[in-house]
Amino acid sequence: MKKITSFLSLALFVSFLLTGCSGSQQPKVTENVYPVIPKPVKMEPQKGRFLFTGDTRIIYYPGNDELQDIGEFLSGLVSRPVDFTVAVMPADENVSEPNTVFFSLDTTLDLNDEGYLLNIDTRAIEIKAKTPQGIFYGVQTLRQLLPPQVEGQAKMDAAALSVPCVKIEDQPRFAYRGLHLDVGRHFFSKDFILRYLDLMALYKYNTFHWHLTEDQGWRIEIKKYPELTKVGSCRKETLVGHWGGKKKYEYDGKEYCGYYTQEDVKEVVAHAKDLYITVIPEIEMPGHSLAALASYPQLGCTGGPYEVATHWGVFKDIYCAGNDSTFKFLEDVLTEVMELFPSHYIHIGGDEAPKDRWKKCPKCQARIKAEGLKDEEELQSYFISRIEKFLNAHGRDIIGWDEILQGGLAPHATVMSWRGIKGGIAAAKMHHDVIMTPGSYCYFDHYQADPKKEPLAIGGYLPLEKVYSYEPVPKELSPEEQKYILGAQGNVWTEYMATPDYVEYMVYPRACALAEVDWTPAGEKDYDDFQQRLKGNLEHLKAMGVNYRPLGNDEKTMKK
Repeated sequence: MKKITSFLSLALFVSFLLTGCSGSQQPKVTENVYPVIPKPVKMEPQKGRFLFTGDTRIIYYPGNDELQDIGEFLSGLVSRPVDFTVAVMPADENVSEPNTVFFSLDTTLDLNDEGYLLNIDTRAIEIKAKTPQGIFYGVQTLRQLLPPQVEGQAKMDAAALSVPCVKIEDQPRFAYRGLHLDVGRHFFSKDFILRYLDLMALYKYNTFHWHLTEDQGWRIEIKKYPELTKVGSCRKETLVGHWGGKKKYEYDGKEYCGYYTQEDVKEVVAHAKDLYITVIPEIEMPGHSLAALASYPQLGCTGGPYEVATHWGVFKDIYCAGNDSTFKFLEDVLTEVMELFPSHYIHIGGDEAPKDRWKKCPKCQARIKAEGLKDEEELQSYFISRIEKFLNAHGRDIIGWDEILQGGLAPHATVMSWRGIKGGIAAAKMHHDVIMTPGSYCYFDHYQADPKKEPLAIGGYLPLEKVYSYEPVPKELSPEEQKYILGAQGNVWTEYMATPDYVEYMVYPRACALAEVDWTPAGEKDYDDFQQRLKGNLEHLKAMGVNYRPLGNDEKTMKK
């Protein structure tokens, strides 16, 4: 691809680079702060500020629709709170005056495909990258440097619409930077999912793990199996309070339903694509499947009757591994899922699958004998491997929770290590790709402070500082084995998160901390510096109406 600079006046760029941050009209706001999260790899603060005006234009590589779309996004952001519109136009050889924002593509840059260069001068702004995705991330950094008012609905003084001069060279440490959301325990509207993605993009996350099926609800329309949403998307009532250790449960007596149509899914996937986010769907198997069994009882070992779960926990009824109709059902479901999700990965769960029913099921025991398997653990490995072969045949690979290591790991599986880091270490030593998401650092359903002062949560203790302290690459791995660590992911299980506001409270600002773990070189991380940047950064979330948890010392009131 040609460089955009070939369309622009070389003299402008020489002037742009040599004049520094002087000799131009200064906006009212003159103090330069840089509340950027995640922290860039290299950042050189400069003096002065660039002021957006009605004459400012955003210039992009001609004929590139992605760059035009990114330009329109930036224009909408800076134009909304003032009384002028920043124009977006393709580069032209005649365009050589200052007061412009340039999007420049250069495939020779010494950066990865998600990296970017951002140069802000009083005269102009240049964002340069190898790909449009890199340009997009450069825009997100620029966005965080803008006044927080650009995120809200109120108007602002145009004289304050400026950004500090700076030179940034940036690229992510890890290729996989993920956030998860469980919509099985509690359902969240399509509009909230779109908002969730918007917030992810602000912090340069590139993967959304959408947990779509559970014991407590099946949340995705499958046209070949309509009972999944007719029956499986509803539970008759929901547990009140905490479920752990109770002899008798209390319920609310209210039916709870919800699912996404395939049109909803298409809209979410399309929006995510615009934000350079890959959506990975999770269809749980063989466990966490009560909603599916309630819809089609023949898929279980006992034949039912089954009921969509009304409380949380792990249930003994799972898919029957000895029944060929189980695999036919799952292959049909996954076929429709693959049509909706273009992601290379499909997450198939594999966690918390008790083998009680399999041990007593004649069909499962017959399968163990026929396949020459040792026990029920190897039967689960057979189950996962069979599904993997089906997905591999369609050009996809699987991700599974670390329990898929039990009984032997499927040949091409990627492991998501959640029960500590041992599963990730074992998989990496076997030369399998790994996504690190240990509960002690990455589970955002844990308390952030003293439970007496916090809304109900599942338990545990995960303050902001501990999230920030996480190092995804285990020291037990050799340099060669470390290459199999793709990145880290924050998980959001929603047993006790019934509303969007509570999800946001639990996720932010902890997701800001994990974003820096995934992006910034380990040696560049500094928690005190992060806290200072976060204080300014949270003003953007406030303007967006995000119900983030306020910063404070109360997170230190519990023993770590």
